[in-house]
Amino acid sequence: MQKWLSIVGIGEDGLEGVSPVGRVLLAQATAIAGGERHLALLPSGDRREKLLWTSPIADSVQQIVERRGQGVCVLASGDPMCYGIGVTLLRQIPLAEMTIVPAPSAFSLACARLGWSLTDVETLSLCGRDPALLNAVLYPGAKILILSADKTTPGIVAQRLTQQGYGDSQIAVLERMGGTQERITTGTASTWTSPDLADLNTIALTLYATAAPPHSPRAPGLPDTAYHHDGQLTKREVRAMTLSALAPLPGQLLWDVGAGCGAIAIEWMRCDRRCGAIAIEQHPSRLQYIANNAQALGVPHLKIVPGAAPHTLKDLPAPDAIFIGGGLTTPDLLETCWRSLRSGGHLVANAVTVESEQMLFHWQGKLGGNLTRIAIQRAEPIGKFLGWKAMAPVTQWVVVKG
Repeated sequence: MQKWLSIVGIGEDGLEGVSPVGRVLLAQATAIAGGERHLALLPSGDRREKLLWTSPIADSVQQIVERRGQGVCVLASGDPMCYGIGVTLLRQIPLAEMTIVPAPSAFSLACARLGWSLTDVETLSLCGRDPALLNAVLYPGAKILILSADKTTPGIVAQRLTQQGYGDSQIAVLERMGGTQERITTGTASTWTSPDLADLNTIALTLYATAAPPHSPRAPGLPDTAYHHDGQLTKREVRAMTLSALAPLPGQLLWDVGAGCGAIAIEWMRCDRRCGAIAIEQHPSRLQYIANNAQALGVPHLKIVPGAAPHTLKDLPAPDAIFIGGGLTTPDLLETCWRSLRSGGHLVANAVTVESEQMLFHWQGKLGGNLTRIAIQRAEPIGKFLGWKAMAPVTQWVVVKG
């Protein structure tokens, strides 16, 4: 099919700033889609069909798909491929059927105003997304650019920074960049009072910690104190070794079977923002621990599936890696996990009981892989002195599906 859909980026300078190619595509369209602000830029006498974005956005996307073969032009803010509508439409429509004409993104414009290198900046969108995502990119010295949902977002961000120990951080809110009403408002997180801001704004943060910030390392093995739990927690040292064995890559999906407080799934997702995970857990109180920990550690989009494996696994998307932290003696659990695992995927299982170890020895004999005995001792006070206190040893089985 020939190209029938165009996505044209528009800056604060409106249609005058659209490139010549974008203007031609807009002029040839028989239907135009966009937000109220975008459609209001068209001449009052324009009689072509207008498609206004609705909520949920999936309804509007379906309206565009139904017009396949017609000339449809989508007007978008800035770069449609930077947390924009272009990414959404490409999930439904092949690139071969569309033309994308970007304008400068808000991130590019903000870096130009602030003198920042975009390659050294953390970027985030809070448009229709949970503000807890911010928690995953907090570390001293970080420079962060955020697309705001509306004028209230800077205040929400300032409050979260203060709560997380970054109250001294500098905030700059950039409004209407590229237009005649462009403005930059600056302040400090702990004393931020939201002025009358435009809904269309971008937040720039320079992080300074008021004290030792909690739980900011990206490497696996966060302190055990980072998690709320009832004792069902893969301890820090074993957790670091387990994540190393799981070998996460960007975009991969993990099943955390018998997730406990969700530590393995959470740290898998913290390895890269494109990593996804599903935490499967049957205990109600632990489900709440998982949700709370995911929020606190910046991965609120962790998918939580209540119920006992293996029957809860049958309708889940195929994983690239599986971790089994408990329940190894449950009938058909290992069989189901192995069948579900994608080719080339890693399966890691940890055992602390003799019965669970026997299962690992049996399966290692059938499928191969490596068995490792992990014994950790921590120094703890004994009266006036220190002595070694042993943690329960863990037998770990790691196997890659051929």
